[in-house]
Amino acid sequence: MEDFFAGEIATELVKVLINVTRRVYLCRQSAEQLRRSVETLLPVINEIRYSGVELPQARQEQLSELFDQLRLGLELARKAAMSNRFNVYRSLQLARQMEKVDKRIASWVQRQMPAHILADVHHIRVDSVVRFDRLERKVEEAAAAAAIGGERIRVSGVKSVAEMIAGLGIGHEIESESVGVGARVGRERVKEMLMAVEGAQVVGICGIGGSGKTKLAREICQDPQVRNYFGDRIFFETVSQSSNLDALKLKLLEQIRLSMVVGMYKLMPQWLTELKPGVNQPTLIVLDDVWSQTELEELVFKIPRCKTLVVSRVKFPTVINDTIELGLLEEDEALSLFCCSAFGHESIPATADKNLVKQVVAECKGLPLALKVIGASLRDQPPKIWVSAKNRLSRGETISESHEIKLLDRMAASIDCLSVKVRECFLDLGSFPEDKRIPLDVLINLWMEIHDLDEEDAFAILVELSNKNLLTLVKDAQNRAGDIYSSYSELSVTQHDILRDLALYLSNRDPLKNRKRLIMPKREDRLPKDWERNNDVPFEAQIVSIHTGEMSKFDWLTIHCPKAEVLIMNFSASTYALPSFIRTMPNLKVLVLINYGVSSAMLTSLSVFATMHNLQSLWFEKITLPPLPGSSAPLQNLRKISLVLCELKGTNTAFMLNLPSTFPRLSHLAIDHCMNLCELPSSLCEMSSLENLSISNCHDLQELPAKLGKLSSLQILRVYACPELKKLPNSICRLKKLKYLDISQCINLKGLPDEFGDLMSLEKIDMRECLQLREIPRSFTSLKALIHVVCDEETALLWKGRENDIPELQVQVVEESYNLDWLVE
Repeated sequence: MEDFFAGEIATELVKVLINVTRRVYLCRQSAEQLRRSVETLLPVINEIRYSGVELPQARQEQLSELFDQLRLGLELARKAAMSNRFNVYRSLQLARQMEKVDKRIASWVQRQMPAHILADVHHIRVDSVVRFDRLERKVEEAAAAAAIGGERIRVSGVKSVAEMIAGLGIGHEIESESVGVGARVGRERVKEMLMAVEGAQVVGICGIGGSGKTKLAREICQDPQVRNYFGDRIFFETVSQSSNLDALKLKLLEQIRLSMVVGMYKLMPQWLTELKPGVNQPTLIVLDDVWSQTELEELVFKIPRCKTLVVSRVKFPTVINDTIELGLLEEDEALSLFCCSAFGHESIPATADKNLVKQVVAECKGLPLALKVIGASLRDQPPKIWVSAKNRLSRGETISESHEIKLLDRMAASIDCLSVKVRECFLDLGSFPEDKRIPLDVLINLWMEIHDLDEEDAFAILVELSNKNLLTLVKDAQNRAGDIYSSYSELSVTQHDILRDLALYLSNRDPLKNRKRLIMPKREDRLPKDWERNNDVPFEAQIVSIHTGEMSKFDWLTIHCPKAEVLIMNFSASTYALPSFIRTMPNLKVLVLINYGVSSAMLTSLSVFATMHNLQSLWFEKITLPPLPGSSAPLQNLRKISLVLCELKGTNTAFMLNLPSTFPRLSHLAIDHCMNLCELPSSLCEMSSLENLSISNCHDLQELPAKLGKLSSLQILRVYACPELKKLPNSICRLKKLKYLDISQCINLKGLPDEFGDLMSLEKIDMRECLQLREIPRSFTSLKALIHVVCDEETALLWKGRENDIPELQVQVVEESYNLDWLVE
């Protein structure tokens, strides 16, 4: 009998010890949860108390009572966080006190909070609509943050503070906003991956700032299926707000494994099953607002059935197994979300100007954050304010303090994490017109010249900006442009208008005279008036970007830009006079002229070219090529010319008559989509400095110059998508430095020269869709440097067995057809 009672006592003692151990361990965890709940709720209650709304005395006293309890809870949480873990008595005492405070607060919220106090504030709106809108959003954020901030403190019979806040239904109007079809599809896909026993361990939600990533992650955590699957083992942490990575990592490990308890108390193995979840227990860690791959790698734990959901503006392809990218809202979804914020319901009211509302919505470009912030800033505003807002948005300007602080400053967080060089490259993107594709060749070349970058480094910056969702590479641009011999001619990037507005906003913080970039945000008939008012003193700008219609020489202002290195001129015209102020740009390195008109533009006032002594890069798009200065005034430093959609009238074009004397140091020449180019001028063959020659999509080109082999420095030759080209000149075999040849889509090319094997430096050849090519010359076996042949399946048959003759050769069979989608605006 004594043994029986001894066993019972031992059993009860074990239970007491387990209970004590649990409460001691959970003390800090409870403190952290209580602190979060209090810190999210306290500012909201405080703002209600001092919002300027006169509440009844009884309710003011109730608020004061709650305020005191919140402050007490915060103080207890701080004491628990600082207490020694080995002081069991102190930890138990604090745990009991925190449970009591949490119970009082939860009970008060349950009895007092839901309707009448906030109703008083809502109905007595005073004259401060914006203040109440801000208050509603804070309550909503507090509810969302508290609802999934971590494991809850359970109190018998009463819900916890976090649960009560989440259940209030406050801010219901905002919660009913459109999520977007893409987000809904993405949510289901993320849920499926997270709850799959096998498959991706690390899942990502990625998108532009303000696209609703965190909102989507919180909705997933609150989803009944997800909560049923993971139970209380969902841990949500905002990484960017953690000042100590080691502390955050330790905290997560404690939550997952309870490893600190095991380490401190050396519990017996049979107790571990009660204290520590089994290995089959699924766990979800949500890491919000992650910026650094190094931090992410530290916070991803390789634990069975532990899934990690990463929410970030940055793509981490080497860490995350599968990423869902959030797109933008469709037109009807955007309108619904905007109306919720601007009018309080999902449609345009009868009293509003429907066209004006839709114009403002269009300027938001489907970005949820922009729709909510701009909608809220225009709530209850008169029509003239709406018109002003629409005009300012179209010029890339801020429309109000809230627009600047809540939207642009929040978007600027994406820029703060960039290095100085990458940040400058991002700001350069504002120099290009909105809603237009930016030619990748222009962008890379601009960065190379103005930031002293190598091409590889400029491309790496492009990829970094793409991975951080600060620009979009069109189609498969990253893979296609990443090849060492790639051409950028058909590739482009796009950027959301809000990001362009951000670039302009950050660039325009300096006074007009001191700005590094002098940019016209929108197309105008003339130069901006503030440029004219300040033209008495030279501008400091390094980049000047102009966007106008047709201009004569009399339409230009006289401005001075002695430090300008890049001039970008976008226009829509049939005749366009170059501005005389180019003469005030002695350091001009890059000149970009892009015509968006229907037909090619004729340039006038060409005498300014005689002053461009330092010009290094020239881009003409949809221009009728002009006669440039002759040998008396050569462009000595010009190294790169790109002609896109330009009108060429055969070899008599004055632009191309004396190429060696006019461009003595030219190393890169690209001619793309010049439909009436039948032949290249013979003077081209005298350009001993030419290293890269690209002729593409010139459908009338019938032959290459017979003396092409005189280009002794040529390393890259592209002659692709030229269907009328029937043969290559025999002299091409004398190009001893040629490393890359692209003859793809030359569908009527019937053969290659017999001496092709003399190209001893040739490393790669692209011969896709050469439909008439029936034979590979025997001399190909001498191409010992050849390591890569790209072709279609039919052409690959010609190479069958040849790999044995060239040891390092790889024949890559691809199926790819070129198109003109890049031309569609």
